[in-house]
Amino acid sequence: MKRLLVYLKNYKKETVIGPLFKLLEASFELMIPLVVAAIVDTGIPGNDKGYIFKMCAIMVALGLIGMVCAITAQFFSAKAAVGFGTELRHALFAHMQTLSHSEFDKIGTSTMITRMTGDINQVQTGVNLVLRLFLRSPFIVFGAMIMAFTVDAKSALTFVVVIPLLSIVVFGVMLITMPLFKKVQGALDKVLGATRQNLTGVRVIRAFGQQEEEIKNFNEHNGMLNRLQIVTGRISGLTNPLTYIIVNAGIIVLIYCGALRVEGGIITQGAVVALVNYMSQILVELVKLANLIVTVTKAFACAHRIEAVFDMTPSICDSENTVAEEYNGEEIVSFKDVNLCYQTSSEDSLENINFSVKRGETVGIIGGTGSGKSSLINLIPRFYDVTKGSVMVAGKDVRDYKLDELRHRIGIVPQKAVLFKGTLRDNLKWGNENATDEEMLKALEVAQAKEFTDKWEEGFDKQIAQNGKNLSGGQRQRLTIARALVRNPEILILDDSASALDYLTDAKLRAAIKKISGGKLTTFIVSQRTASIMHADKIIVLDEGEMVGIGTHDELLMNCEVYKEIYESQFKKPKEGE
Repeated sequence: MKRLLVYLKNYKKETVIGPLFKLLEASFELMIPLVVAAIVDTGIPGNDKGYIFKMCAIMVALGLIGMVCAITAQFFSAKAAVGFGTELRHALFAHMQTLSHSEFDKIGTSTMITRMTGDINQVQTGVNLVLRLFLRSPFIVFGAMIMAFTVDAKSALTFVVVIPLLSIVVFGVMLITMPLFKKVQGALDKVLGATRQNLTGVRVIRAFGQQEEEIKNFNEHNGMLNRLQIVTGRISGLTNPLTYIIVNAGIIVLIYCGALRVEGGIITQGAVVALVNYMSQILVELVKLANLIVTVTKAFACAHRIEAVFDMTPSICDSENTVAEEYNGEEIVSFKDVNLCYQTSSEDSLENINFSVKRGETVGIIGGTGSGKSSLINLIPRFYDVTKGSVMVAGKDVRDYKLDELRHRIGIVPQKAVLFKGTLRDNLKWGNENATDEEMLKALEVAQAKEFTDKWEEGFDKQIAQNGKNLSGGQRQRLTIARALVRNPEILILDDSASALDYLTDAKLRAAIKKISGGKLTTFIVSQRTASIMHADKIIVLDEGEMVGIGTHDELLMNCEVYKEIYESQFKKPKEGE
């Protein structure tokens, strides 16, 4: 939690003024029992209405001043807490952007969302309540005890017994519930993960009639969360009744002892009333403190989860070597004895990969599902680091580049076509924020997207829904290709990004890409279709993470059994009778 409090540094004034005005409010509140005692001891026995009205006016004044102090404290505390939450969100989001794919694979997207939203909200609430009550409640409790001693020292000994007992209850509950709240937040992550999976895959779930299974799965996670919350809630719920029992027992003792001392003429009736009022104040404040402890316990559990994200250091960072070197060689990309093993896996996903690609070549990558095609091309922009060997781009190891410099050379079209909510222009400018309309029109033409974008009356101002939900699959893919081309990259990576296109459009797309940049654009095409890569200058065949063939289409048909099987499964006509 200490690490997160640094985000309160811009709100030092608010963090001082808030608690200060709460202490002022508490001071005025502690005076009220003395005023009541004066009315009981002086005003009522003497039937002095003037004195009674005077004391009542003082009580009202104390109440109004306390109310102003309370509102001031609430304002500054809320301002500090909201500002803290805002800065923490900015910092956490910025840190998440530095994390590599490996860290996201390890911790999971759903828990990242929970920590960014629910956990930060809980910590923000905790900060707000701490600023308002953390000093006020103990101040009232111990202040009431001290004031009780000024009224009658012997009767006030009851406070000496009651307060430690209350402290044991409050802090005992806190120590028990703190680890339970961590488990509750973990169970909440699982509920969110199940919900997210269900919502993103709702069409598939309905297509296969798996609604009942998904409901069952969700109910299991939700049931676990419910059980943990019930257990935690029951323990937390003990705080209020136990504090009520202890405080009311203290009040009974005070009234009994006070009655005896009043009868003996040692103290006045007003003194007993003041002592009971002080005990009641302690009761109210300890109820508040108990609720504060529950909230702070949740906040601490959430803070530890947020700190765990901050403690994650990105496995892929900028190189300290920022010197730009001139490269005039022919090889633009080369893999040398490359192995890759993901952090979440115990086995290598790629083994002993060796090949080189010349500038301007088109390289096809093919293989069965899970053969490592996407893993291989993800090493070029350094989304993951090799576990052995090296990947060279323009004669330089990718680990020696600044990430921005490396990725500026590369245009990437991911396997899943992702578009963002906004205009067509906004989406295309993700590739190059300084792109002109002419450059974007050229990219749309090469990507075979101009045929449908020309029909849009809004042109570049056409609104795209989140994830391109108002477009077809083929339209989404072509726009993501156009976005990559707007960057004017040296290397273009198409990760199975034409799967939704018909063969004719796919062929036109490949021909158009080949023509641009005077044949200097190096293109990697990952595909399951041999028709998409058979005209490539070089084809790499992968099987279970190993490179089992490399060469042209004709060469691979002659000497690569895996490629031949894939080709024949797609093109060979079945014999009669089969």
